[in-house]
Formats: sequence, structure tokens, C-alpha cells
Amino acid sequence: MRIRATVAAVSGALVLSAFAVPAAQAADATSGKATLSSASAAASLNVTFSKFKVNNGKAIVVGASAKVAVPVTYTLTHAASLDVSEDNFASGPFIYLGTSASSPSKRIISDDPGTCTAASTTVLNCKATLYVRSTGTVLKNANAVTWKAGGLAINADGTKTQGDLGNVPVRRASQLTADATPEPVKKGKTITVTGKLSRANWETHKNAGYAGQSVKLQFRKNGSTTYTTVKTIKTSSTGTLKTTVTATVDGYFRYSFAGTASTAAVNATGDFVDVK
Repeated sequence: MRIRATVAAVSGALVLSAFAVPAAQAADATSGKATLSSASAAASLNVTFSKFKVNNGKAIVVGASAKVAVPVTYTLTHAASLDVSEDNFASGPFIYLGTSASSPSKRIISDDPGTCTAASTTVLNCKATLYVRSTGTVLKNANAVTWKAGGLAINADGTKTQGDLGNVPVRRASQLTADATPEPVKKGKTITVTGKLSRANWETHKNAGYAGQSVKLQFRKNGSTTYTTVKTIKTSSTGTLKTTVTATVDGYFRYSFAGTASTAAVNATGDFVDVK
């Protein structure tokens, strides 16, 4: 579905394609540039976007084959004389890469226009949902960086594209496992804890081991709610983990990954060891 606004005109109904970028978020296949609608050549609307909040201020974490619904809220200020009824006006959020919001190197735009409520004769409080998909061709692994937020408004007379409305980290989802053996174990004996750190590959749409990353082995004594770090080790070339500790008391072992600039943090589920 594309975002559309039906604009009433004296001569009849004029259907205006507000956001011509398809829901699949595909950029131009030749240039790699996202494109504005044909209406972008029209006059600029006198509206201003502000108070943008994307995903409640948290990073957008996207799996290998996922469609992530991202909530967005924003405020739109307009002239009191501007008709902002749903039949005559539409607005919505997008995130983009590049220095220009109107000519980005990559852009992901909301499938549907924002839903707005009038706070006054000149202010609208709006909310929308932005869908970020790893199943198409837009997201590449190199795009796991900080994007920028922008807004687009349109009516029959013109459009307004506004960028630099906030930073939006987009991260590759990660997975982490932990397995402590043997169980049960005698006090003073050796426990081996294995695991694996993997992350989403947006190009193969599968998870793959994350090599050379520092991961903490943590322990939580049975009855406690707090994990403490026992040691830090690095993942192998395939993302696997293996280390040993001495059995002392009953409790849970887990691995913990703090994340990187491209990949989300993750904790493994704690594995219980019964110490005899």
C-alpha cells in the first residue's frame, strides 16, 4: 500500500499520491536513491515538524528475516488557514541515510499517513507506525548505523520535507546461548560453559556467528537476582564460546554481550547448575 491523500477540489476529487515510495521501501534500483513523489515539484507547504520520537527513543533492532513495527510520534505546526482535514492533507515520518532529507541515499517511509489530533488551531499531535523490513532489498549489513528522522507533509498545493529531526540507531539483532555442564556436579570440580553469539545478516536473511567479540561469563547464585561477571572471553571465528570455572555453589551461568555500534546487546538465558 502507498500513502494516499484524497484532496477535494472545486472541479471534483483529485487523488494525490502523497508518498510514492512503495511499502517495500525499495530505493531506485539504478541510482540507489530514494525518490519523492511527483508532487515534490510543487510549492513547499508552510508547516513545521517537531518533537519527533521514534521507537520511544530506543534503537530499532531488526532480525535476519523480520518486519519490525516502529511507533513514531511527532508534532506538526501549521497556519491556521491551512485545511488539515484527512481528505485534504497527509503527513508521515521516515528515516533516512545521507546529508539531505529530500535526496537521501536511502530512506524508509511509513506505509500509511500519521493519525493526527488537533491540539489547537495551529498544532497537530500525530502518531504513526514505521515498518522496517529486512526481508526486502533496502537494508544491507553496512546500514546498521545511526539514521536520521524526517517528516513529509502534502496537500494538493505542495509538499514539505523536513529532516534532521533526531538520530535513530538501527541495529542488527543478536542471539546468545549458554550451556553449563556437567549437571549436577560435585563441589570443587570443573564446569565447562559453552555457547554461541550470532547476529542477523540482512543480506542472506539468516543468522551467522559473530567472531572476535568480547563476551562476559556471568554467575547468579541460587536465590539471588544479581549476576556478577566471572571472566571475559572472546568468540571464535564462528562465534562459539567455551571456558571453564570451578563449581562452588548452586546457581545460574550465562553469557552477556554488551553490543557494538552495529549489533544489539543480548544476554543468554541462565543455565542452572546443581552443585552437590
